[in-house]
Amino acid sequence: MSARIVMKLTVEEAIATTPEVVRLTLVHPRRPQLPAWEPGAHVDLRLPDERVRQYSLCGDPADRSRYVLAIKREEAGRGGSAWAHAHLGAGASVPISHPRNHFPLAAGARHHVLIGGGIGVTPVAAMARHLAATGGNFTLHLCARSAAQAPLLEELRAVCGERLRCWFSAEGERLDPATLGPPEDGVHLYACGPQSLTAAVQALGWPADQVHVEHFAPLVDEGYVPEPFDVQIASTGATLHVPAETSLLEVLRQNGVNMPSSCEIGVCGACECGYREGDVIHRDVVLPQARRRDHLMPCVSRASGTLTLAL
Repeated sequence: MSARIVMKLTVEEAIATTPEVVRLTLVHPRRPQLPAWEPGAHVDLRLPDERVRQYSLCGDPADRSRYVLAIKREEAGRGGSAWAHAHLGAGASVPISHPRNHFPLAAGARHHVLIGGGIGVTPVAAMARHLAATGGNFTLHLCARSAAQAPLLEELRAVCGERLRCWFSAEGERLDPATLGPPEDGVHLYACGPQSLTAAVQALGWPADQVHVEHFAPLVDEGYVPEPFDVQIASTGATLHVPAETSLLEVLRQNGVNMPSSCEIGVCGACECGYREGDVIHRDVVLPQARRRDHLMPCVSRASGTLTLAL
C-alpha cells in the first residue's frame, strides 16, 4: 500500500448536490492551512479496511483552509463511494493523502477548453475556478443527463457565467467533440468523464501535447490475455519472473523491492517507475504518451520478453 503522507481531516460539511453526489468540505482539526495544490490534482481517500480511492479536488485552489470533494455514489463500483455516502457526514474523520497532480493545466496556453462528463467535471471545475480568478481564457462544457443530475451546476454557473456550456442528454443535447473544430496553436483540450467521452476527444486528431485526459476507472481490455515475462533490475542485474496471473508490482514486492502504490489498477500514478529496455504493454490510463517511452505502471503494465527496469 502507499507510503504517501496521510492526514486525518474532519468533514466540516456534507451537502447533496444531486441525488447521487455528495459535496464534502474537509478541514484539518488543528492546522489552519492544508498543503497547497494545483488545478487538476486529486487525493487518496483511505477506507477503514485500508482500500484506497482517488477523488479530484474540486474547490478553489487558492483556498488552503479546506479541501472540497464531490463523490458520486456508484452502485456498480468498488465500494468506496458507497462507504463515503454512508459514513462521511459532518463531524466524521477520514484519512486523506497529500494532493498529487497528473492532470495539470498547460503552461502558456492561450485558451483552455474544459470538458467534464458527469462526475468527471470535478477536476475541470477546479481549473475553471483558477482560470476565472486569474483572468485565464477558457470555456467549460458540462455533460450530464439533466440539470438535476449535473454535479456542481449552480457553482459552475456562478464561476463561469457565459463561459459554461451545458449538454443535457435528456433534453436531446449531446456534445459532439468534432464540433470543437480543428486544433489551433495555444489551444488545449482537457476531458474527464466516461471512457466514451475521453476516447472521442482523443480521436479528434489534435496533437497529443494539446489533449489532456484523466480517468478514474481502469482500462477495459476484454480481449487481453496476460502472458508471463521476465524483468531485470538494472542496479543489481537480478532477473525476476512475472507469472501471467501476477502483477509486476507484486513480484517486485515479493523480492524485496519496496514500491509505493495506491489504486493498483492503473489510474492514480503512485507506482510509476522507469525502464531502460523492453517491449512494454501499457495498460494504465495515467501516463501521457511521451512518458511511455521510458516509464510504466508496474501495478498493471506488462511486457513481451525481458524488461529492464531502471531500479
